Amino acid sequence: MKIETITVGSFAMNCYLVTDPESGEAIYIDPGAEADFLIEKISKLDLKLKYVINTHCHVDHTAEVSRVINYFKVPFYIHRGDLSLLDTLQEQGNFFGMNVQEIPKITDFLEDGNSLDFGKLTAIILHTPGHSPGGISIKIKNSVFVGDCLFMDSIGRTDLPGGDYNQLITSIKTKLLALDDSTIVYPGHGPATTIGRERENNPFLR
Repeated sequence: MKIETITVGSFAMNCYLVTDPESGEAIYIDPGAEADFLIEKISKLDLKLKYVINTHCHVDHTAEVSRVINYFKVPFYIHRGDLSLLDTLQEQGNFFGMNVQEIPKITDFLEDGNSLDFGKLTAIILHTPGHSPGGISIKIKNSVFVGDCLFMDSIGRTDLPGGDYNQLITSIKTKLLALDDSTIVYPGHGPATTIGRERENNPFLR
């Protein structure tokens, strides 16, 4: 498995390109900004984009998803709990000064425990609400892509519409801290960490 962290947009959001090198099949997780660059990257690497998954539907993670999925004609998946956020994507963009040309069309909704294959890899869905109602984490082998649920030494904010602090802490403790300490955590902003490191050092989880 190859993982490339691509930081895009004015909010320095981490988009992830995850590839199965043997088959050349790849997925994008949260391709929310700089769509032209993300499209060109797939083309230059001669990869086959299989689908796009969003960890949640705040505008920094979602503003330009439609351009990516429309260009490659690939499925787009979210959790149903974030549908209301997706429906207000253009309003979110206006509030934060971001241009949202089109709301991406959903192919299907993901639920806790669902899995999606690409090449010989499998993405397993963990519903981790709290930062947003439909927030999900995506586990692939010994890595988990957590969106804005968990960060190095911190957690996601819960003061935005749909946020719930107690729910977020429960999600982290029951879904993420249940993973092996060696699991690499790839957040929506900032550097990667591990479950073990956050278990020991994150002040919000003590």
